[in-house]
Amino acid sequence: MSSDRVDAESKVSGNQANIPARVRRALDIDDGDRLRWHVEDGAVRVKVVQRRTGTFGEFEGYDGATDTDATAGHDAWGVSPE
Repeated sequence: MSSDRVDAESKVSGNQANIPARVRRALDIDDGDRLRWHVEDGAVRVKVVQRRTGTFGEFEGYDGATDTDATAGHDAWGVSPE
């Protein structure tokens, strides 16, 4: 996160507020991220909890080099062959 100051304003509608684009960019906020709110003495602090830092944060997907049949493998799990 940059230490540069970012000023922005948004309007509340239906008890929801949009995060201005310049704030989203400055804090690298993306879909699926969570905001953790802390209110103290009339001031609000928000911490961004980025979704991509979880268990599968580094997962880039299956490259498709080998054909798979996930349904058959899943359905056959735990079934002894006859």
